Parts: sequence; structure tokens; C-alpha cells
Amino acid sequence: MSATPAEPVVRLVNVTKTYDAGAQQVQALRGVDIAMQAQRFSMIIGPSGSGKTTLLNLIGCIDSPTTGRVHIAGQDIAALDDNRVSDFRARQVGFIFQGFSLIPVLSAYENIEYPLLLLGTPPEERRKATTAMLDAVGLTGHAGQRPNALSGGQKQRVAIARALVKHPAIVLADEPTANLDSETGAAIIQLMRRMQHEQKTTFIFSSHDPQLISHADETFIIRDGRLVDHQALGA
Repeated sequence: MSATPAEPVVRLVNVTKTYDAGAQQVQALRGVDIAMQAQRFSMIIGPSGSGKTTLLNLIGCIDSPTTGRVHIAGQDIAALDDNRVSDFRARQVGFIFQGFSLIPVLSAYENIEYPLLLLGTPPEERRKATTAMLDAVGLTGHAGQRPNALSGGQKQRVAIARALVKHPAIVLADEPTANLDSETGAAIIQLMRRMQHEQKTTFIFSSHDPQLISHADETFIIRDGRLVDHQALGA
């Protein structure tokens, strides 16, 4: 299932999220309404504790709202049981992390291939897709190297390839340039933008990096669990 061209790839309707913290309750999100269009660089911006991580977890189908509706790629997530949510997330959502989160005992090739193994993709299809992604991110010559032999920029390239190899509807990236110097960060941003166009994937970022934010097609500013501003900057 995927969103139609006119339908937002992410839609949150009056979403709240409340956590129990001992005898108290913490309201992380308060009536958030968001619509994110497909094939854009969308940025979620806000101070620490504003609700950004909670929002990413809901969009990534890692958590569920206390109230409200979450629709991802045309699917009402509340309509799925736990197993079907896990399967939907595995197929439709890619993740890129600040700390890369590569599996240290696997080579670059094997890290990229891993999501396809989990999905039960046939061997020849896995080989073609993994080889194509290695080439797309400029790491063909590093296929056999493990993460400890790669630079920070190369590790993030592997992480990007791993997120995109299954052709997900959305890729969530939490501070993807935070551990990189400015020159490497710029190269990673250009790579993600190119892959967005080639793969026709939506990237959704949580970031404080002004360099990354400057590339946004739209920004969503969160403060105290509320959406306080939305700006569409381009497409």
C-alpha cells in the first residue's frame, strides 16, 4: 500500500501521547495535526523535550498514540495488529541514525543486505539490490570492509544504503550529520538529496544542523508537544 500522489505520505490527526512517569503523567504531544507530502525533505525542529523523538517514533510505527490517528503511506496504523505493524514498518520505513547503528561483525555489503534478509527477499534479488545500492552511494570498493575500517562518512553512506535498499515509502533520519565534520556532512546531505530524487523516497529529519535545515522543503516546528509553525519552503 502506498499513498496516492495527492495524498500525504504521513498524516497525523489530533494526535496526543501521554507517558506514565511514576505517579505523574507526561504529555509529550498535545493535539498534533501534520500532513507531509511525498518525496520531500521534511524537517522536524524543536528544542530538547519538545516532542520531536515521540513524533518520530509515531511516524516510524515504533510507538502508538494515546489518542488520534496516524496514517503512513495510505495505511491507518491503528487498523493493524502488532505483527502487521512490524511487517509494515519493515517494508515501508527506513531509519538512519546519528550513531550509524551498523552491525560491527558484518561487512558494508552485509549491513546493506540485512533488511532484505529479514524480509525474505530471494538471494539473486538481494544481490542485485545490494550491489546497486553500494554503487549508488559510492562504496563499491569497500563492500567487504567492516564498520571499524570505514570513516564516519563511509559509515553513514552504508546506513543510507541500508535504509533505502528495500525502497521504503519514508526514511526517518535522526540527526544524521551530527557526528560528521561540516565537509563530510555536506557530502552526505547531497547524497541523501540525490537518493531522494532517484528512489522517489520521502526523507523526514529531526535535526539541529543549520546546514541540513537549509535544504528543507518544509519545516515543522514543535514546542511543548504542539506544532507551533509549518513552513513549506520548496518541493
